[in-house]
Amino acid sequence: MRHLWKKGKPALAKGLLAAALAAGCLLIPSGAGYADSPRTIRVALFADIGSKYKLTVPAVTLLSNQAWSLAAEDGGNVLVTVPSGTKARASLDGYRVKVLETSSWQTAADAAKKLQSTSDKPLLFLNSKGGSNVYQLYTGTYASESAAKNAADRVANAGLSLPADQPPVIKGGKHLSAGGYATQLEADTARASIALAGVDAWTAVVPSEGGGSRYEVWVSEAASDSDLDAARIVLHQVLPQLSLTTASAGLMIRTEAGLDLNSETQAQHYAVSGGAKFMAAGSSAGIQLAERSKRTYRGSLELGGSNGALSVINELPLEQYLYSVVGGEVSSSWPAEALKAQAVAARSYALAQGMRFDIANVVDTTLSQVYNGIGTEAASVTSAVDATAGEVLKSGGNIIEAVFSSNSGGVTADPSEVWNNGGNIFASVDSSGDSSAVAAAKKWYYVQLPGGADGYVREDNVKLTGEKTAAGLDLLTATTKDVNVRALPVLDSSVSPVGKLNPGENAVVLDKVLESGSYSWIKGPYTSAELLKSLQGKTSAALPSSIISLQVTERGPSGRAVQVKANGNALSVKYPDLYRSALGGLPSTLFDIVPSGSYTVLGADGRTASVSGSQQAGVLSASGMVTDGGSGTVVMNGENKARVIDASPGFLFIGWGYGHGLGMSQWGVKGMAEQGYDYQKILQHYFQNVTIVKE
Repeated sequence: MRHLWKKGKPALAKGLLAAALAAGCLLIPSGAGYADSPRTIRVALFADIGSKYKLTVPAVTLLSNQAWSLAAEDGGNVLVTVPSGTKARASLDGYRVKVLETSSWQTAADAAKKLQSTSDKPLLFLNSKGGSNVYQLYTGTYASESAAKNAADRVANAGLSLPADQPPVIKGGKHLSAGGYATQLEADTARASIALAGVDAWTAVVPSEGGGSRYEVWVSEAASDSDLDAARIVLHQVLPQLSLTTASAGLMIRTEAGLDLNSETQAQHYAVSGGAKFMAAGSSAGIQLAERSKRTYRGSLELGGSNGALSVINELPLEQYLYSVVGGEVSSSWPAEALKAQAVAARSYALAQGMRFDIANVVDTTLSQVYNGIGTEAASVTSAVDATAGEVLKSGGNIIEAVFSSNSGGVTADPSEVWNNGGNIFASVDSSGDSSAVAAAKKWYYVQLPGGADGYVREDNVKLTGEKTAAGLDLLTATTKDVNVRALPVLDSSVSPVGKLNPGENAVVLDKVLESGSYSWIKGPYTSAELLKSLQGKTSAALPSSIISLQVTERGPSGRAVQVKANGNALSVKYPDLYRSALGGLPSTLFDIVPSGSYTVLGADGRTASVSGSQQAGVLSASGMVTDGGSGTVVMNGENKARVIDASPGFLFIGWGYGHGLGMSQWGVKGMAEQGYDYQKILQHYFQNVTIVKE
């Protein structure tokens, strides 16, 4: 999770595990069980909420293995019932561009294929007009009429084979109603009669004031009131018998013909019109949303609009939301006490949000909490949520924003190291349980190959020979043919190995490290150019033309970097946690920086000097002064840790932890649970000055 909260006095005290557990945990009952509470939560799956959140699609595809319905926002008026196993599409009836109208599906599909790779996403519909079927290709929707006009210009210049008499035109969600009907069949019959005159017409379903629904025939799709007035005049000339009124909110029923642009596949399509919201209400089986990785969701999916884009908000009972969140945030195989701790923290976090995202409490990504619908539910997680039903963390009478991260690398962060605020509920505490993340992981040898290249080999592919170099470094060899020597200690098929090692070939062991993951990691080396590109726009400091030196010059209570200097000048960021993204997307700010192309020599007089991989240095050996250095040189520090100096300058980041590190560490929770601590004591350790209250 990456978020901010109300400003408060930073908590600078560094707690110890024993002290936190000695304080105990106070569980305060306050009324009936929370599992029976009607409290719901709103989760944004797709929406444009300005600077707070933006993830949009032009349309969504809904499917369930049980029948479901589309109803008015209050759920009282069921407008449409969708049979089980039937796909239904939905979009926002807003500003769009009509690109093409043709009697040929293939012609329309070919144009749609070309538009798929552009920012103007296509929607292809089938309609009847003048007694024949026509295929109508659109793009959009767009936030404003001016945005749609710009889109029309782009589409006109997109290299499509468009008829000369059909330039792309702006359309919108303003319609005229040509009459109301009791059944869809009656409305469809009237629509077909109107369409015979060569007029675009659609059936729409709208809520009735007394409950239920009625059907209307809509004509025109105007982008403005003036366009609507002009359409009214033309329609009176063509069909003077029609009594036209301005259409109200409803669902415009269309036939989509572009689900598969390789072969015509049709589906019912409902366009949300008139600024209304409609609820896709499913059964216990849930509703699948194809555009969200085919995830299936409990509760209802609210279909509406925000900033001119389709919004899809999942509204469901809070406890059912937690069934998915806990299973999405941690493994369902973790100890029960760890799952309970995650459940209480996740519930507290969710309830502390209010309407942070204007039309929703939370979103379904790590910007809030991971929420993947029914797919991440498991019996163990459900039991943990039910066992802690209604329990939240409170401080000063308020539910706290119980933030957490994946792994704190052995010690949690102090607020001063992350976002500079957090009140008195956060402090840097021991999190030795984080090492549970690598309990079963293989270690890696950092080696130098005979040709001088250096890299990492996993311990189960090699063996020590028992021999050593003159400097006392171990030698190893491969136990099988063509062992990959990798640039970093992690399996990554997308990156080519730096070399191969075969049986009988010896490599020099420079170090032995944990596999890179959430507990410890190595990133880089990053060149000066790569770092400068990443730093652009993320620091208020003037950037140098080249980074010669890069150092952590100030650390917070947990050891995390709170100041980094390049060439002796501070790279100022708005708050310390921004160093993660500013320096190439690092997993955490608990890191050391090692120059890969140079090393520092400590002289007898106490002075230091830096030697680069392109330089030669004088070395005093048993045979006297000799010259050494340059690319491939192995240097060793006072702790017998060795590394290879590269020819090109760069910077390695060696770090611990994954995430901001503030509050609860998920892997640390697992480690504590495995040591026998219950969820109450675990939470009391990671969050300071809190009580666990059942609400």
